Amino acid sequence: MTTTRRAGPPAGGAVLEARAIGQPLPRLEGTAKVTGTAPYAFEQPVAAPLYLYPVLSSVALGRITAIDTTTAAATPGVVAVLTHDNAPRLASDEDRELWVLQSDAVHFRGQIVGAVVAETSEIAREAAHAVAVAYDVQPADLLLSADRTDLYAPQIVNGGVETDTHAGDVAAAMATAAVTVDQTYSTPMEHNNPMETHTTVALWQTTDGTGQLTLYDANQGTAAIQDELASVFGIDPNRIRVISPHVGGGFGAKYRPRAHQVVAALAAQVVAGRPVKFALTRQQMFYYVGYRTPTIQRIQLGADAGGRLTAIAHDVVEQTSKIKEFAEQTAYGTHTMYAAPNRRTSHRLAALDVPVPGIMRAPGETPGMFALESAMDEMAVACGLDPIEFRRRNEPDRDPTSGLPYSTRNLLACLDQGAGEFGWIGRDPTPGVRRAGGWLVGTGVASSTYPIYPRADPSHARIRVFDGGRYRVEIQASDIGTGTWTSLTQIAADALGVPVDAVSLQIGDSSLPAATGAGGSMGIIEWGSAIADAARVLRDRFGPDPDDGAEAEGATPPDASLGKVSRHVFGAQFAEVRVDADTGELRVDRLRGIFAVGRVINPRTARSQLIGGMVMGLSMALHEYSVLDPRFGHVVNHDFAEYHIATNADVKDIDATWIDEIDLNYNPMGAKGIGEAGIVGTAAAIANAAYHATGVRVRDLPITPDKLLLPAG
Repeated sequence: MTTTRRAGPPAGGAVLEARAIGQPLPRLEGTAKVTGTAPYAFEQPVAAPLYLYPVLSSVALGRITAIDTTTAAATPGVVAVLTHDNAPRLASDEDRELWVLQSDAVHFRGQIVGAVVAETSEIAREAAHAVAVAYDVQPADLLLSADRTDLYAPQIVNGGVETDTHAGDVAAAMATAAVTVDQTYSTPMEHNNPMETHTTVALWQTTDGTGQLTLYDANQGTAAIQDELASVFGIDPNRIRVISPHVGGGFGAKYRPRAHQVVAALAAQVVAGRPVKFALTRQQMFYYVGYRTPTIQRIQLGADAGGRLTAIAHDVVEQTSKIKEFAEQTAYGTHTMYAAPNRRTSHRLAALDVPVPGIMRAPGETPGMFALESAMDEMAVACGLDPIEFRRRNEPDRDPTSGLPYSTRNLLACLDQGAGEFGWIGRDPTPGVRRAGGWLVGTGVASSTYPIYPRADPSHARIRVFDGGRYRVEIQASDIGTGTWTSLTQIAADALGVPVDAVSLQIGDSSLPAATGAGGSMGIIEWGSAIADAARVLRDRFGPDPDDGAEAEGATPPDASLGKVSRHVFGAQFAEVRVDADTGELRVDRLRGIFAVGRVINPRTARSQLIGGMVMGLSMALHEYSVLDPRFGHVVNHDFAEYHIATNADVKDIDATWIDEIDLNYNPMGAKGIGEAGIVGTAAAIANAAYHATGVRVRDLPITPDKLLLPAG
């Protein structure tokens, strides 16, 4: 049964009456995108551009002893060759990942050690390959393992999550439990690989002795790029303008600045007055623009004879870079999923000579819930219970870690609705008995969750009236392919009480009112709240029918529910797979996702996001694996020929839907985040289905045929 909590409106405004909200409007920018007129970063019209191609280190650790740029500099069409010897000096080395071309130190394979700027991209690439670099090579530490003696507890975990948590005595509870599971699960390094590679077009202009940097850039938040680059270059943020109206995907990799933006800006300084274009190749995407850290996760579950959990422990080992720490919140989902009096989570890092890992769609929950939900399936089998019934018996009435009541928690409603739609009821739990010709057939289920994080800073929006009753809405929001152009227009129309076609949205420019980036499934709910507040201020000042020229600004109101309720998205993932009994080939025939995500702003774009996440989870389950060469420190399969991602042939019958839910504890729309929830739990559902089909439990992703083959005899 669906339980919907409709609390009072958040501080600062009334609940929005849904007129445009909830309508499946086609993307307003769709025509521009399919006709090629929507300008992405590389396509921005700039005069007389130059092109940059980087020189990347061929060693994982060491120092540069010599760089010979003679041949490169003499190549016709080359305008400049930058190295650490001649690049402009940066102001701050606080972020060592962005300390580009400033020293002879090499910290990881693929670090930018030089750059060629030329009249064409072909000339720049040819000349870059002519740069000869000599190194004093040092032994690199590249291997992650759980038995390293130098593992340490990070002080800061992504999202502000606690490094360790504990309650009760897990060891004692495990020792006395009637049924236990104690297993280790692993997930590999994975790379984000959005359709549009990381791209920057940099223009450095000097007026009255003052430099002004303009970046046409593929990113997930112009404010973050503006602020962090201002610190690196030691200039006022107002002297940097970042423009990115359309972004071809990010999955987290474009949330913060990376070295390519810095080196493009350095080159633009050298060739002042001419724009410099820098677009990474697909191969270069596997070097220095982020990845999902590999994880090694030990899950311990203890239960009584009735199948009720008495202990949950989730201990995580993952990697970071020696030059900059990033700790993924892998055990965070375990904080809130299931009730047990004895609990423990921990995160430990190995600092290696590798590039800096970073955010990849649903960081933490994606690898962490693969481990937890796989272990929950194992425990259900051990207890002789249906996996849904086992989850039902361990459903908490309050957040097990914080003790707070949930704003909404409709996980069981998702599981029940999904069970009916998927045909789960009456399932034979015996593994390896269902066949279709030469294929073994199985079904699996897993839960999904993603938190609503506390906001770091408020988002701001401005509304101006023009042209006889039209409204220009301005905010630094980003559309990374998620439908922001459309959804925010719908929110603005309802907040103003006008038709959608009366709203003109302006986003993707740091000169607009500052706002949070597109990450953590917080974009729409943060930006929409700011727009709703600006509409409230406009009405309060000028009435319901303001004249042209009327203007108002608003901001996300104080987070009135912070610390009072536990706020999460929940969902249920169902999978049906078949496995070739002779070869171990696995095919996913059906995927169903049912989610509780608050009020859905646009069903068309929401379904697209949820299905996209599920496809990415399928890709994680079956294909994605960045193979790091332990001798030389580079990813061997660094292109789409060898780094496999899900394609049309892999995705058969897939669908996503949601239950009726409105959560008014956070924003006046009653919405929650959608972007991340779809991927979480998908890999575990597929792995659980593979076990049901074969009787073989795969605990190490991806699920390749060799792992499913039964021993001879």
